[in-house]
Amino acid sequence: MIDSSIRKLVCYGLEKGLFDKRDEIYITNKILEVLGLDGLECYEDFSDVELESTLKELLDFAVSKGIIEDNITERDLFDTKLMGLMIPRPSFVTDRFYELYKESSQKATDYYYKLSCDSDYIRRYRIKKDLKWQTETEYGTIDITVNLSKPEKDPKAIALAKTAKQSGYPKCLLCKECEGYSGRINFPARQNHRTIPVKINNSDWFFQYSPYVYYNEHCIVFNGEHSPMAINPATFRKLFDFVKQFPHYFVGSNADLPIVGGSILSHDHFQGGHYTFAMAKAKVEKELNFEGFSDIKAGIVKWPMSVIRLSGKDTDRIIALAEKILFAWREYSDESVGIFAQTDGTPHNTITPIARKNGDNFELDLVLRNNITTDEHPLGVFHPHAELHHIKKENIGLIEVMGLAVLPARLKSEIAGLKEAILQNRDVKNDEVLSKHADWVDEIKLKYTDINNDNIEKILKDEIGLVFSAVLEHAGVFKRDEKGVNAFVKFANSVK
Repeated sequence: MIDSSIRKLVCYGLEKGLFDKRDEIYITNKILEVLGLDGLECYEDFSDVELESTLKELLDFAVSKGIIEDNITERDLFDTKLMGLMIPRPSFVTDRFYELYKESSQKATDYYYKLSCDSDYIRRYRIKKDLKWQTETEYGTIDITVNLSKPEKDPKAIALAKTAKQSGYPKCLLCKECEGYSGRINFPARQNHRTIPVKINNSDWFFQYSPYVYYNEHCIVFNGEHSPMAINPATFRKLFDFVKQFPHYFVGSNADLPIVGGSILSHDHFQGGHYTFAMAKAKVEKELNFEGFSDIKAGIVKWPMSVIRLSGKDTDRIIALAEKILFAWREYSDESVGIFAQTDGTPHNTITPIARKNGDNFELDLVLRNNITTDEHPLGVFHPHAELHHIKKENIGLIEVMGLAVLPARLKSEIAGLKEAILQNRDVKNDEVLSKHADWVDEIKLKYTDINNDNIEKILKDEIGLVFSAVLEHAGVFKRDEKGVNAFVKFANSVK
């Protein structure tokens, strides 16, 4: 059986074009070596190989022979090692990418994205487990995903990780040294990972895909140096540099402050992809005029967060205006709406910028952020408040800002439990798991007169989407009432 499993893996690699027929014997021998085998008796050809089940057979064999322990962490390390044996070297991938780039940037990214999937760096069979749906809101159609593709760590692996020797190599998950790295119990393997070097603002950066692809061709663009996140005028130039090279992609940056930033602040990076989010589709609802920039269209976007959109053909002019807005916002306070630029010397104001090409024009969305905390809102004033934590408590980063909710895995079982409780008219206040949703459930029951087995799932998903819409409203620094809109315009008028 193990012979046929090896053959299936080799045939998969051939079928996907991971290596040439000339390399077949070499690849087979490398797999035998890793599995501690001396030879192969099966030479059957297989087609349409299912990768997940084939890898499982090989992993089960490795466990049975004591090569690895039977936990998700060691299994992931080992199957990545197997896949890494079949992937071309970085120089080959880069050369092929830029050869295709001469024809079109999209042909190049199509090749690279397919390789990232076929190599199992992007585990498509896990991504399929994510729950995904869309909800109509007053701001447009927003995307919801319940993230199930990140595997839960085995308790034994967690214990091993605590005692494992700490290493400073690679420094983080976004460092260029991750390419081809074998991994360890507390760091993922990346033998099947390849990156593409790109020049951004005359400096060395790299381009890769996210292994969790929350949206189509979800990519990460990261600095070749391990330097911290920073939002400054150079950031805007870097974003447009990337968009000019890959005009079919948008790209944006997380903010550079805790609470309103991403999960990795220690390494400068952007996220982009081949997808149009609800925020990009949202229209400007109030035009703004900035002195000396009549050639740049500017306005407040109809979006739950506070967004200024700049649009024009000349990116240098957009960047010049964005710089003025950034510097003005860094120092701006308005006590009437709870905005303080700093407290006790700690800065609070920053921006989440997103760049894209829209027809003949370039666009830059500047999302105003503030990370101040208070006793009433210890996690952040402009952060989802406590009454929404039953759905979303985590930071609102770039992806959420644009209109895609990345919600915790716990919601899968909680949605199932809520469906059952509501249909049985059972009070969830005393339910250890579901009690956090009790007030929300009461609101749903009042809102819908007819809840039945046919519509309960759609109702719950729609209402989760509306909660996320409210989450974004909480994160908006200028609220969408008359007072907030006037305060927003007042800030825009202060930009000189």
